[in-house]
Amino acid sequence: MCNQHPNQNKKFGTSAHDDEHKKWNRRSFLQALGLSGAGTMMLGGMPLSASSNSKLAAAISNSETDRVLVIIRLKGGNDGLNTIVPIYDYDTYAANRPSIRHQLNQVTALTSDFGIPNYMDDLINLWDNGAMKVVHGVGYENSSQSHFAGSDIWASTDPTNTEQSGWIGRYFEELYPEYLINPPDIPAAVQIGSIGNLIFQGDTNNYAFSVANPNQLETIAQNGTVHDMSSFPDCIYGDQLEFMRGTTNTTYQYAGTINQAYNNGTNNSTYMDSDLGQQLSIVARLIKGNLGTKVYMVTLGSFDTHANQVNDHRDLLIDLSNSIKTFYDDLAQGGFDDKVLSMTISEFGRRIYENGSNGTDHGKAAPLMLFGPAIEGNGFVGQHPDLSTGNGNLDYTQDFREVYASIMQEWLCIDPDLVDEALLNNTYARVDLGFNCNALLSVDDFNRERFKHYVLYTDNDAVIKIKNPYTQHAVIKLYDIMGRTIATLKNEMLFAGEHSISVKNEVSQKLNIGQYIYRISVGNQNYSKSLIIR
Repeated sequence: MCNQHPNQNKKFGTSAHDDEHKKWNRRSFLQALGLSGAGTMMLGGMPLSASSNSKLAAAISNSETDRVLVIIRLKGGNDGLNTIVPIYDYDTYAANRPSIRHQLNQVTALTSDFGIPNYMDDLINLWDNGAMKVVHGVGYENSSQSHFAGSDIWASTDPTNTEQSGWIGRYFEELYPEYLINPPDIPAAVQIGSIGNLIFQGDTNNYAFSVANPNQLETIAQNGTVHDMSSFPDCIYGDQLEFMRGTTNTTYQYAGTINQAYNNGTNNSTYMDSDLGQQLSIVARLIKGNLGTKVYMVTLGSFDTHANQVNDHRDLLIDLSNSIKTFYDDLAQGGFDDKVLSMTISEFGRRIYENGSNGTDHGKAAPLMLFGPAIEGNGFVGQHPDLSTGNGNLDYTQDFREVYASIMQEWLCIDPDLVDEALLNNTYARVDLGFNCNALLSVDDFNRERFKHYVLYTDNDAVIKIKNPYTQHAVIKLYDIMGRTIATLKNEMLFAGEHSISVKNEVSQKLNIGQYIYRISVGNQNYSKSLIIR
């Protein structure tokens, strides 16, 4: 790959040097090496990913709760009207869906106003025992109604679809400031099935690993590595390859932990041989095997039912309802069921009226379902969208970010200020979902000032921006991607207030284009983040 001496390759002013670096960034380099993704391996016949350096993960790991959140992604845009049937306005519903509607005698009433198709009756026991709630009309303003944009918006909480980090990922930097150097002992977030969603993506890190089958997982768990670290090209590419392979090997520290929990746990209920059933059976084993992970995401799809909706949607909802019932029956065998909250999400809803192919097209709002004994009471939350307005679409009546905020604060026991920060510094109303955080947070926890830092990029420099809550001594160092010290940027008293540190101005030598890591030590705290020199 390289045949030049490293000193030749690092001469400045050569077009070859600039071209090599300008073509490289983390994502393209990971893809070129076959390392991109969210950290995947095969477990129990399903692809599984562990989020090592993604922010919700560590934040939730450090929160004072033993509760678990399971996010069930209904990929493709679930048709909410054929999932939660509006009995109260059945005539309008039926008139818009002459071919795909549920007949009233095919609907099991949950209340006098709403019901589910009778093939979802596996959920009735959960409903009757106060372990199911439905939030009406969940969505956001100016819904994109696009699969890719919609999925990213639900993950990032940014309706403009410009933010490239996730609502869960953004927690990591605040509560686990040294995640680059000291990752948690256990994966705080695990994703099974669909890979690549932004939910667990932090601002700078979400490194990946993948293996093809359980035998490879066993080998990795025994040996601790997947890539050889003994031979690299003696050039910039070699440095980057060594860094990325080392990072990938580091993420495999979780393989053994996951495999041990999987083997320690057992399934005491028989799951359907289906996509969601097999995913939730793995999650149940990891929970019962005391892995300690607090956030899981599983995926069921595709709900993109433009045609043949009657049969396809039925099969998906049978899988959903039976798998959830079996999951909670299984968890109950180990006394874990009241510690686990499950939540469905989907990138959008579907239109009120059927199309010409016995299906439905992309829409806006849809119901969000919650499951688990901790809900302590069944019911419906919010107002159902009006079927007579919206020009054939369902206007949202509940912002999905309000649901997120409520779950983070009241289920995962995250400091309210941190919740707002994770939701892109917006404060959303909390929704009463039937549970409360039992952790006692002091007034100081809510109102404390925190040390903050981030990187601002200019045309030709990277500037480290700092907000220091009070005067204290600070040491700020710059490292290359191999962890070698490049320079000490600051070693002095840092006054309270805002500070800007020009990396290039503080470093006496010429910096190669590429990735670096800075580390800030103030008081007894350390913070680190990566930056790019262009």
